[in-house]
Amino acid sequence: MGNDQRYKKIKEDTLSGRYIHHDHLVPSLKKLRSLIKLEEVGTSVNGLPIEKITVGQGPIKVLMWSQMHGNETTTTKAVFDLINALSYGYENADKLLERLQLVIIPMLNPDGALAYMRVNANGVDLNRDAMDRSQPESKVLRAVFDSFSPDFCFNLHDQRTIFSAGSAPKPATLSFLSPAADPLRTVTANRLKGINLIAAINEELQKFIPGQIGRYDDSFNANCVGDTFQTLGTPTILFEAGHFQGDYEREITRKYVFMSLWKALEAVAFDPLDSNREKDYAVIPENKKCYFDILVYNAHLLNSKLEVGMAVGILFKEQLEKGNIILQPFIEKTGVLNGHFGHHTYDCTNPKDMIGLKNNEPIANLINSSLRNK
Repeated sequence: MGNDQRYKKIKEDTLSGRYIHHDHLVPSLKKLRSLIKLEEVGTSVNGLPIEKITVGQGPIKVLMWSQMHGNETTTTKAVFDLINALSYGYENADKLLERLQLVIIPMLNPDGALAYMRVNANGVDLNRDAMDRSQPESKVLRAVFDSFSPDFCFNLHDQRTIFSAGSAPKPATLSFLSPAADPLRTVTANRLKGINLIAAINEELQKFIPGQIGRYDDSFNANCVGDTFQTLGTPTILFEAGHFQGDYEREITRKYVFMSLWKALEAVAFDPLDSNREKDYAVIPENKKCYFDILVYNAHLLNSKLEVGMAVGILFKEQLEKGNIILQPFIEKTGVLNGHFGHHTYDCTNPKDMIGLKNNEPIANLINSSLRNK
């Protein structure tokens, strides 16, 4: 059975798309098997429950949390795929459960999730609240961390469509970071374990999405949760789910997040991670902001008021409307735009592209009505 077929068997079908809030989790939470423990560990600013899921009884402890930013939902879907895989005997699930104990907070910021916004109900970015812990959600995470004393932490996020894997025309479908533990970015022993773990994940994913793995900048920020946990001596890995070609619902990316989590758990369970794979980690290209959702070359042929040769870079803003996420295009940048790429590209010197662009009325109208020759 191929990877896709095996994955379909454990994919959590009750969760899909970009908009996922706590009510969407309830069917998935209700059907958790008896071997999995579900516990409410706190509430959000607006009183919504924050749960943790515990699975496995092994000696190696892994803590992971998703939707710290309420509008970052891909990893939440993948987490429930992971729980299904562990519950229903995917590959070497039994051996993993013998070696590992997992604590998972599937939705740390339920208020932000409901409103589809990054911050919590008080307007605070929880990933900049690690030191102050001014918010109830931040206190919940730290309390779980302190009581569980994990050997590894997985900090699960989404990233925007703008990111490329280096300067190449490849989207950063997944990106990773083993955060620094101090301003000097010292490779401490626990940080090295994270580096080795990411190198193992990258080696696996390159088989399926070659050139589409990125690495985040490792500037130290003590207010970020990952940096704080790294400082406290726990190897902490940042996972960022990004764009796969044409996959604005993040359903394909979701599969690769699951694969990366599975590989990470295998490595944690069966690899001492005591080698030095800094070189393998360093060759992962650092993320760059090279992508637009739509890139239109020679837009003067569509709008004669534009300078000859001008390109137009368009991004989508995600807006919540009646329970659906609408992609609202806006013009981010105009000019020559060398070194940039589009997830969809039009060149107005190409007759087929011009016809396609004119048929894409929202984009054609945006270019015609919003731009003025500077």
